[in-house]
Amino acid sequence: MALLAISGSVLVISGLTKMLKEQVAISQSDSIKDWQIFCQQMRFELSGTKLDRVEQNFLYVTKDKKLRFGFMSDDFRKTDDKGQSYQPMLYDIKAAKIQATKNLITIRIDFNQGGERTFIFQKIRKRRNTSIYASLIIDVFNVSSVLFGKANR
Repeated sequence: MALLAISGSVLVISGLTKMLKEQVAISQSDSIKDWQIFCQQMRFELSGTKLDRVEQNFLYVTKDKKLRFGFMSDDFRKTDDKGQSYQPMLYDIKAAKIQATKNLITIRIDFNQGGERTFIFQKIRKRRNTSIYASLIIDVFNVSSVLFGKANR
């Protein structure tokens, strides 16, 4: 009888573990889609811009008008240069660090569920008065950090 109880418990635990793995996979899939959309938006937003400055961890650029990108509360958002009329671009963020030089913009984002991702945008001058834009995405997202609720650094 005890063997039957132990066997039943093992089956229940096995089923719960399988369900947890599936939920993590679904959550990670949604997170990956959100990240891909964010990267597409950032590439579009930064194409054809003039980098004005990075100040207090906000990226200021000029396209048709002056824009500001950065982390506020728990999202990464686009606003005008004064921080008005915000448009959230990525949610559930713990922190974001923005760095920029003349031709390179780096945005490192730490997520609340753990893990970090980095977006790098580089403006490359090819010939006189011609620019090519390239972006590189570094994905350092750790599945174990989702399972155990902490980032491994």
